[in-house]
Amino acid sequence: MSEYIKQIDLVYLWVDGSDPLWRAKQQAALAGRNDGTTIDTAGRYANNDELKYSLRSVEKHLPWVRNIFIVTDNQKPSWLETQHPKITIVDHREIMPPEALPCFNSCVIEFFLYRIPGLSEYFLYANDDMFVNADLAPSFFFGKEEFPIVRLQYLPFQRVESRFKKLMNIRTNTYRKSIDRAIMLIKKKFGVYYPGVSHHNIDAYRKSDFAMVVEKVFKEELQVTFTHQFRTDEDIQRIIFSYYTLAVSRAHLKYVTRKTSCRIRVHRGNFQEYLDRYQSDLFCLNDTERATNENRTLIRPFLENLFPEKSQFEKGGVSYCSTV
Repeated sequence: MSEYIKQIDLVYLWVDGSDPLWRAKQQAALAGRNDGTTIDTAGRYANNDELKYSLRSVEKHLPWVRNIFIVTDNQKPSWLETQHPKITIVDHREIMPPEALPCFNSCVIEFFLYRIPGLSEYFLYANDDMFVNADLAPSFFFGKEEFPIVRLQYLPFQRVESRFKKLMNIRTNTYRKSIDRAIMLIKKKFGVYYPGVSHHNIDAYRKSDFAMVVEKVFKEELQVTFTHQFRTDEDIQRIIFSYYTLAVSRAHLKYVTRKTSCRIRVHRGNFQEYLDRYQSDLFCLNDTERATNENRTLIRPFLENLFPEKSQFEKGGVSYCSTV
């Protein structure tokens, strides 16, 4: 793996849901619909400066990351040192076709990440609420033959099949439905089932696998989802890339424990207690519609205590010092 250390990039999606210009664009898109679409901006688009602390965790624990791409909708964090040589802001318009814009659906945006100009063949993908909690080598993400390591939570097929049939008839749990659709597409195409769902944390990918899935293997199935401005019951989650690479033997499967990867629910509180209990390598601080504003007031103090030092990616942070 040593020859690839300088070639692994990191990609984030980021949005500031409190930005009045962005919210006006979102509301205008909603006003043009007649299907009753509603959203929970507080949970899905809330900005608690998680990206700032995620970057601090990356600088501390993944110093070998080459470039960092932050995909946004004509936004940028006020605290970000955009002139840093490792940082690139990527607007949706640079990677998505006009008919897919404006888009407020991460399930759709993620399918175009491989179009980021200059992106390495080998890259990591994270939401801004995902953090690194231990020093990890590139081999944690890419194994033998430089194939990505796919981390899943174990879930027996019978449970998925039963859940899929029930969920298709209700307008809730769209995120879980999108995962189930990916499972079913892989099972239909390749006749295989991997008993696991997303561990909801930083994942490893190869750009060529993205292109193969989007442009060839599932081109027709995915094409009809690209105009979904907001999440729908017909979305397909990006886990389809991981299932595909497993199906064609170009990935390594590992089932996670909370020691490797854990999801901390914002609405449950006790963040530090949970992290101390499991000492996880990766963790996600998952903010949903179940969290209250009172719950969210605990996020920044927790992250500041965990990652108190400014990173070189922040204005006023330590000066950039090349390690390559």
